[in-house]
Amino acid sequence: MRYELTSSTWSEEEKQTIREIIESGMYTMGRHVKEFEEKFAKYFGMKYAVMVNSGSSANLIAVASFFYKKENPLKRGDEVIVPCISWATTFHPLQQYGLKLKFVDIDLNTLNYDIDELKKALTKDTKMIVAVSILGNPCPFDEITKLCEENNIILFEDNCESMGAKFHGKYTGTFGLVNTFSTFFSHHISTMEGGLVLTNDKEIYNLLKSIRNHGWIRGQDADSPIFERRGDDFFEAYRFILPGYNVRPGEIHGAAGRKQLDKLESFVKTRRENAGHFVQLFGNDERFIIQKEIGESSWFCFTMIINPKLNIDRKKVLQKLTAANIEHRIITGGNFLRHDVIKYYDYEVVSRKNADIAHDYGFFVGNHPYDIRDKIHYLYKTLEQI
Repeated sequence: MRYELTSSTWSEEEKQTIREIIESGMYTMGRHVKEFEEKFAKYFGMKYAVMVNSGSSANLIAVASFFYKKENPLKRGDEVIVPCISWATTFHPLQQYGLKLKFVDIDLNTLNYDIDELKKALTKDTKMIVAVSILGNPCPFDEITKLCEENNIILFEDNCESMGAKFHGKYTGTFGLVNTFSTFFSHHISTMEGGLVLTNDKEIYNLLKSIRNHGWIRGQDADSPIFERRGDDFFEAYRFILPGYNVRPGEIHGAAGRKQLDKLESFVKTRRENAGHFVQLFGNDERFIIQKEIGESSWFCFTMIINPKLNIDRKKVLQKLTAANIEHRIITGGNFLRHDVIKYYDYEVVSRKNADIAHDYGFFVGNHPYDIRDKIHYLYKTLEQI
C-alpha cells in the first residue's frame, strides 16, 4: 500500500516491556494497569482514571455509572442529545440502557455539533449531552459547557478519537463529568486493545471500578461512597453490589500504555506537522471541504468532503484512490441514522442535512505519528486531475 490508513506506534521498547510481563507470569489486571491509570490521570490533570479492554467498554461503563449515582441518576427513557456522526459504540450503550436519543446535525466544516441546532434541541427533559470531538478536532466546549451549566445537564465526553487535542489550552477528554478514551491500534497511542475513563468524581470513580470488575467490591477505595463494608471477610471477598461486566484489561495493556503515554506529545506534534502540509495543499481547493480546526486538533486523519455543488462523482474519486493504492474510509461510520441498527433505537431527529452530505460525499485518508508529507503530496498529485 502506497498510503496506508494507519501504522504501528510501537518500538522495541514496548515489545521488551511485554516480554517482561510474560516472564513475570502475572498477566491479569494488576500493578501495571494501576500505574498506567495513575500516570494517565496525572497527564491530563484529572483525579481518577479507570482502564478497560476497549474504548467501547469505556463508553459502556461510563453510561452505566450514571444509572447508579445516589443523587439524580439517569433513568430509562431519559433524553440524551447526540451528534449524527460518531462511531457506533458512542450510541450503543445509550440504547442498551434504554435512553432516548435526540440526533443533532453537524457543522459541515468542523464535523462537530452545529451549535445552533444543538441549542434548538434542548428541552426541559434533556438530561445529558454527549460531546464527541470528531477525528481529533475539539468540540466548541465554551458553548457546550455553558449550555450544560445553565440547564443543569450532564456533559459526557466521548474523546476516543481525539487524545492529545486541546481547546483553549485544556485537553479534550477533561471537560465532562465523565470522559472516555480509546487506545486501540489505530489511535493516538496504542495498547493493542484498550480504553480509559477519566473523572474527578469519587463516587463515579468507584462505580466505574465495580462495574468494570463483575460488579463486586474488590478494588474499591477504603472510603468508597458506594457501599458499606460488613464484618464477614469470607463473604466480603465475593460480594456483588452492582450489575457489572468483566471488561478488565491485562497487564500487557497497562505496561504498554505507560510506555506509549511518554510518546504522546511527540506523536501529536508530528501529526500536526503533517496536517499543516495537508491544509497547505488542500485548504483552498474548491473541490473539497476539509476539516476546519477548532483549538488544537490532534488530527486523527484527514477528512475530505467533495463539494456537492460541483457534481463530482465520489465513486470515481474513490476508484482513483484505490488504483493509486491510497487507503480510504467513510467518515467515522457516516451518518449513524443511515445504518440498519437504528431500527432498534428509541430516537428522534432534530436535523441531519449536513450529516447526510458528509455520508454521501465524504471520505478520509490516514495520518501517522511520523513524517508523511511525501504521502500527502502523492495524494494531491493523484487527485490533481479530478
